[in-house]
Amino acid sequence: MSAQQRRERERAERRGAIVGAARELAEAEGWEAVTTRRLAELIEYSQPVLYSHFSGKDAIIAAVAVEGFAELAERLGGADGLVGLARAYTGFAEDNPACYDAMFTLSAPLAFDAPDTPQPLRDAFTALRDVLAPLSPQGDPDVFTEVVWGALHGQVLLARGGRLPEARRDARLAALVELAGARP
Repeated sequence: MSAQQRRERERAERRGAIVGAARELAEAEGWEAVTTRRLAELIEYSQPVLYSHFSGKDAIIAAVAVEGFAELAERLGGADGLVGLARAYTGFAEDNPACYDAMFTLSAPLAFDAPDTPQPLRDAFTALRDVLAPLSPQGDPDVFTEVVWGALHGQVLLARGGRLPEARRDARLAALVELAGARP
């Protein structure tokens, strides 16, 4: 291995350590607890080292989000049908609340369906579309995927915010599955 390859590997390992520490800290204590000072202490590097990898907290959150989309795509890819998809999606959100926030509600500058959209975001959308496209009524399966995805996302956020009773969670998902699977 050349010296250049070793430096690149070490840089990638430091970057991964920063992202992993940020995600673990956010899951344990919330995103408010994630600061460059705290992260530097956790990974035992100086703050300038963090800034050599990321421009700031928003960039770290964006990296956590991209990692989360890769994991979501993997989980959705193993989903069996629409019921499995709904359970996999909501299960991911419940298992990874801080990561889910990074993916969807924090100020991470990640756009879908743009020329610079990171591949993990595209992969997550494709995993959703692969299950939903055969159920799509006449028209654009991407639009149908966006509508069902929006409904799943809404279920997650409303439930997390305590606005929907936990006791009816499964009934809500079943109703969504029924609506999405219905043909006109």
